[in-house]
Amino acid sequence: MIQVKKANGELEPFSTEKLERSLRNSGADSVLIAEILKEINSWIFEGVTTKRIYDSAFAYLRRKKQSSSIRYKLKQALMELGPTGHPFEHFIGKVMENQGYKTEVALIVSGFCVSHEVDVIATKEKHQLIAECKYGQSSDKSVSVQVPLYVHSRVNDIIRIREKNPEFQGYTFQGMVATNTRFTQDSIDYSRCSGLRLLGWDYPEGQGLKDLIDRENIYPVTVLQTLTKAQKQMLFEKDIVVCGQILNNIEKLDFLMLTPVKQSKLLEEIKSICNK
Repeated sequence: MIQVKKANGELEPFSTEKLERSLRNSGADSVLIAEILKEINSWIFEGVTTKRIYDSAFAYLRRKKQSSSIRYKLKQALMELGPTGHPFEHFIGKVMENQGYKTEVALIVSGFCVSHEVDVIATKEKHQLIAECKYGQSSDKSVSVQVPLYVHSRVNDIIRIREKNPEFQGYTFQGMVATNTRFTQDSIDYSRCSGLRLLGWDYPEGQGLKDLIDRENIYPVTVLQTLTKAQKQMLFEKDIVVCGQILNNIEKLDFLMLTPVKQSKLLEEIKSICNK
């Protein structure tokens, strides 16, 4: 049995029961307690202080609780990527970039018949997604079949001219509809039949926005508690929509007029989110 050092310098056998009791009193359930104990047991060594063990255990607990809290607030955070919907377009661009695409946002492109406003064009290995973003401010809204019908028609007009353009020789094209809400069953059925790609809050299953964001840490800046709503709008105006952009450009955020203390708290919050 591993001996650990108490605050008074004495050694005693490590007691998982004491640590488990402390964690339970702090609100951890049995599954999380088992996870924390497994983590502690993976590195504990002879003579380590009980303070280090407990500090590590409760830091892990705080990270997990914060992670759960962020996931809980994520749906509302996506609803706050407004009010115009342009921040949501840039957010979808970042989601696609994270999957290896090069993206362009808010374009006017030529079609065979007319020109079209396109929210996002994402390109990877001579495959191009032409995406329409449908931003919703209410989670009870669903994207009806009229949207994929309309998008499919527009995309086909764009593809018709691009297929004749030498610049796009050898390319394949696909239309896409992205939303922060859900799709009706008719939308899903039509898209499966037509080859249109859909990305919604929980669609496709296991690959929806909630899954991609949580799995790949592409959290929108609207999850941040350190910033005010007005400051988040200021970020939108600079096309800064995900936490990682702040982490990589903190020195360029003078326009937010953050105090050193506030800036430090912001960085701490972002690191805890992006590295959870």
